[in-house]
Amino acid sequence: MKLGVSMWSLHKLYRKGEMDTVGFIEYIGSLGIDGVELLEFFWKDKEKELPMVKEALAKYGLEVSAYAVSNNFVKETKEERSLEVDKIKVGVDMAIEFNSKIVRVFSGDLKPPFTYEQAKEWIIEGLKESAKYAEKHNVILALENHGLLAGKSSQVREIIQLVGSNYLRATVDIGNFLLVGESSIDAVKNLADVAVHVHLKDFKKVPLDYEGEAYNGLEGVRLIGTVAGEGEVNLPEVLKILYSAGYRGYLSLEYEGPEDSKYGVEKSISNTKKILESLE
Repeated sequence: MKLGVSMWSLHKLYRKGEMDTVGFIEYIGSLGIDGVELLEFFWKDKEKELPMVKEALAKYGLEVSAYAVSNNFVKETKEERSLEVDKIKVGVDMAIEFNSKIVRVFSGDLKPPFTYEQAKEWIIEGLKESAKYAEKHNVILALENHGLLAGKSSQVREIIQLVGSNYLRATVDIGNFLLVGESSIDAVKNLADVAVHVHLKDFKKVPLDYEGEAYNGLEGVRLIGTVAGEGEVNLPEVLKILYSAGYRGYLSLEYEGPEDSKYGVEKSISNTKKILESLE
């Protein structure tokens, strides 16, 4: 398996104005790993930055494991949902720019009064249309178990089956399953055969009265990000399951902990490398 880092791991530095996409690539290039995951979210001036980003990728010999967009099909009108399809089409075009074959996509966000069952038709409709465009360009859409709407492995699997395209597969976020009360081990077993991209992520539980930045799960649990291999996810077992299933794609680190971002990235990579060495 290859190691990469999602730029979201450094989003705090981006928001402080301390890192842009080129700076992110230069930093990752110093770590001696394989690739990066780029996000549409982080462009400030895409036309100006694009050639510089390509140059930096070439300089450090980094692949783009996936290009990520932030679509949301939980919209009440056809016109709104069509705009979300357009976001995915832009993602496909950008993946081609970076010689990447994967675009990470979402189903949508939990938005009362809509439940997963109520929004499912919209999600299927939008992903079917998006997958047709992806197929034309030989790019695979990778649906992430993201948030509380369709975060369970059974829901991701159902969506993939109902869309019925070989160009829709899964980004398996091994940490996000905890937000919906699902064992990471069980979830990864359920999705390993459709995984084309993996988010390396870990969480740990905090008290309900924890005052720092935290995520609220479906079952009253509160979680904060932590260094991979130091939280609730049984990382050695999860990676063993993926390896045994024949997965050899990217483990894209998405660090979301309160510690210094660079510390979290580097410690997570170190922990993961040790586990990977034991699998080979």
